[in-house]
Amino acid sequence: MKNIQQIIKIFFLLLLVACTENDLRDVSFVNDITAPANVAAVYNITQDNTGSVTITPNADGAVSFEIFFGDGTTAPAIVPQGESAFHVYAEGTYQVKIVAVNLTGVKTEATQQLIVSFKAPQNLVVVVENDAAISKQVNITANADFATFFEFNSGETGVTQPVVSGNIGSTISYTYQNAGTYDIMVEAKGGAIATTKYEVSFEVTEILAPIASAATPPFRNAVDVISIFSDAYTDVAGSDFYPNWGQATQYTPFDLNGDAILQYSNLNYQGINIGSTQDLTSMEFLRLDVWTADAADIDTYLISVGSGEKFIKSTLTKDEWTSIEIPLSAFTDQGLSVADIYQFKFVGSGTVFIDNIYFYKSPTGASPPLLSDDFEGNGNIPAFTGDAAGANVIDNPHINAGNFSKKVLEYKDTGGQYANVQFTSPNKFDLKNGQSVFSINLYVPSSSISGTQPNQVSLKLQNSDLGGNSWQTQTEIIKTIVLDQWQTVTFDFVTDNWINLNNNGVDPAPVDRTDLDKVVIQLNSENNNDTVTGYIDDFYYGLAQVQEMAPIVKDGFEGFGTISAWVGDAAGANASFANPFMNSDNNSPTVLEYTDTGGQYANVNFTVANKFNIADKSVFSIMIYVPSSSISGSQNNQVSLKLQNSDLGGNSWQTQTEIIKNIVLDQWQVITFDFVNDNWINLNNNGVDPAPINRTDLDKVVIQVNGENNNDTVTAYIDNVNYY
Repeated sequence: MKNIQQIIKIFFLLLLVACTENDLRDVSFVNDITAPANVAAVYNITQDNTGSVTITPNADGAVSFEIFFGDGTTAPAIVPQGESAFHVYAEGTYQVKIVAVNLTGVKTEATQQLIVSFKAPQNLVVVVENDAAISKQVNITANADFATFFEFNSGETGVTQPVVSGNIGSTISYTYQNAGTYDIMVEAKGGAIATTKYEVSFEVTEILAPIASAATPPFRNAVDVISIFSDAYTDVAGSDFYPNWGQATQYTPFDLNGDAILQYSNLNYQGINIGSTQDLTSMEFLRLDVWTADAADIDTYLISVGSGEKFIKSTLTKDEWTSIEIPLSAFTDQGLSVADIYQFKFVGSGTVFIDNIYFYKSPTGASPPLLSDDFEGNGNIPAFTGDAAGANVIDNPHINAGNFSKKVLEYKDTGGQYANVQFTSPNKFDLKNGQSVFSINLYVPSSSISGTQPNQVSLKLQNSDLGGNSWQTQTEIIKTIVLDQWQTVTFDFVTDNWINLNNNGVDPAPVDRTDLDKVVIQLNSENNNDTVTGYIDDFYYGLAQVQEMAPIVKDGFEGFGTISAWVGDAAGANASFANPFMNSDNNSPTVLEYTDTGGQYANVNFTVANKFNIADKSVFSIMIYVPSSSISGSQNNQVSLKLQNSDLGGNSWQTQTEIIKNIVLDQWQVITFDFVNDNWINLNNNGVDPAPINRTDLDKVVIQVNGENNNDTVTAYIDNVNYY
């Protein structure tokens, strides 16, 4: 521990030497340093029957490590980040503890097994697989008795071997430069001189087409978008995506789980005849998504009836979707008129997949700025500052069904007379055209409050041009709050009761003002020395948002959901199952395991306390992973979400309305079910079931994987169930 303290002291000494006087006043960044994460160690044992092991620890956010060898040695080894510890073991199995320490002394620990044996590795089992999502990447897992680690020889010429190594039992990855068949070798090693090898010829494959769709375009009003090719908007009718211009390019329609995509191979140039000439003078941007395995860039041309053609070159990222957004000014600055655009042209090489081709402009009626902050790094607010109050982004101390967010802004008034938190917008607010609404998600614990002030929150707008006197221009809305729960509080400077300070006696209504740019949030009023702590999340300024109405359905299976019970019907429904496929797509520790071992009508289901109002909220979503190894039979790979009326008990199926979606195996994916816009199917057992949007009897949700009325098997893992 003394060594760690010395490291910290040295760091701050260097900091003092390097910083200016002004810099030294702010070391608040230290408060934002998080605990170390992803703590692990790599072992390397010499093959000489000596038991000599090199242990190399690693972790995100660590500056040093304490390594407890697990063999009775009392004192740990202290190792800086990037260095290794050396230890001699007798034969045996050990639990090595690695303690990672960050700059502020916060620790995170992990324990790994170490096997030291002077026997040659036995029962070597190796699994080599092409990665399902990353082109030319191979994943290798090796297990063996009496082995500590393994090395992977890729079989490539001109490459130093082995190319990668890992602890026995772990999975390591390697990316080849070229696809093809290679003679690979995996060598398991322990403490013995003798090793054990596995050799095989393996075909490394290249992913030549997208396996996931591009991001769904956001909702836009019809007047704000002109769509040429997109499932999200209404397209211009009659467009020809493969006109004969004498090109070498080949066109093949590409369907990805129901998502239509343009596929152009052997590209030299390719045109699109738009169904009708478009006047784009009211639009601001051209947007399209492009996926490629082999093209470096693409030239996008707009072609005008009267002024010819101009292009913009865009660089492409291979093996993933590239979102291209081009200001129309980039074309008009070259002399192109966008009042009569009737064709596209794409120039490049290789094969490209193109989706979501549309033009758009800022939302009608919306005036900048639109401001938001979820305190997860996704906001566009310059900075919240505290005025006689703390304003720090911290881990959410009250995660529950009301707010799953990991980070929030802590508002801490320890007795400041006029305590508040605030920020200044880059632009003055225009509160007309519906742009009058501010909202926050707020939690105030009753235990944090002293004094007798009213439990309230106020949002004030001021003119920052007056500096320290900006309060003289203030307009304010005050709302009563409930303690000890998350709540969304909105402030509408048109419809709510606003209060002008009127220091100069002439302040007009907020909607008629153009001088306001500063936002001040204050808890439990001002001009007092009482204390209060609050947690603020999801700040939003813009058009009024639809608020959640009961029933709210959420479940992330981490203990914060609103679903009281999951029920398996001829299927297992384990709602506290450790996530067996934790990765960057879903790092949630706990999921629902859905186990259909052959039940004819197997499903999992739950019932809510109140009937659904599909007219207000029509969308359900789930995250799902279905391993191909769990499936028997020949059913479609699909998931269906069914709504029923639980009042009918065992006959609730007779009231069913259903949406069926195709799924991809062996990967996490988010599936949405929209009972207004998707293709729903009513069972119509009584012949009179109306459209879901017109129903008020539904309260039961049934999820079913790979169809019903069969005795095939399937296992699935479900997470992040939402209704909104």
